[in-house]
Amino acid sequence: MPALLSVPHARPLHAGELVGRRKRFLADVRLAGGQQVVAHCVNPGRMEGMVIPGAPVLVSAVDPDSKRKLRYTLELLRVGRNWIGANTVIANRIVEALLREKKLVGLKSYSELRREYRYGDNSRADFWMRRGTKQTFIEVKNCHLVYADGRGYFPDSVSARASRHLEELTRVVRAGHGALVLLLVQHARANSVRPSDVHDPAFASAARAAEAAGVAFRALRVRPTPRAYVVEREIPVELVPYDTQPIVEYRQRNDAWSGSEW
Repeated sequence: MPALLSVPHARPLHAGELVGRRKRFLADVRLAGGQQVVAHCVNPGRMEGMVIPGAPVLVSAVDPDSKRKLRYTLELLRVGRNWIGANTVIANRIVEALLREKKLVGLKSYSELRREYRYGDNSRADFWMRRGTKQTFIEVKNCHLVYADGRGYFPDSVSARASRHLEELTRVVRAGHGALVLLLVQHARANSVRPSDVHDPAFASAARAAEAAGVAFRALRVRPTPRAYVVEREIPVELVPYDTQPIVEYRQRNDAWSGSEW
């Protein structure tokens, strides 16, 4: 099956290895030439199972005239044979490319498309589209945690913000509009996605309630490579309750290679 789309990296990537992650948004990286730098880690989660000292990484450099203090950004991290996307902001860039290229079934026909669309009292949708009088609000969620069962799990730590977004989308549906949660999995081994009852039971409960209210859930599998993000295909979202004991065991095995300061 051909890929839906290939989205090149915005900047060239530089090889290195992970020394460690600290204070959530900082990653110490040793570049291929031996220089050690501090890279911006654009990821608020634990990056469960990914924080492995010595793991190969790819970072991007900021423009030479940029005044940003941290001169590199952590983009990809390799665990085993798989490159995994570490930069959560990339998810919105990939989804925007898919929407503008009209690659997603059911989301191809629109007369207007906006990013960061403000609505309600103090809400903002990642994307908003309109076709005639029909409005659709889209919330994008980045997922990178994939267990041995071949399923992605979101989130990998408690995210009150993600639960709040589901409540906002539920209100959108009740007002007569369309609402979609689009989970983007930056890991080639994912065959489906679940809300994680182990990492954030409140979010899992909110997801099931949102679906019952009419919020749609879809997911895409992305294979990160040193050249591009390859959007391979749509995969199922499993919202039914499940046995959490295997998930607890998976998480325990990953504890040594996960963020622990938050």
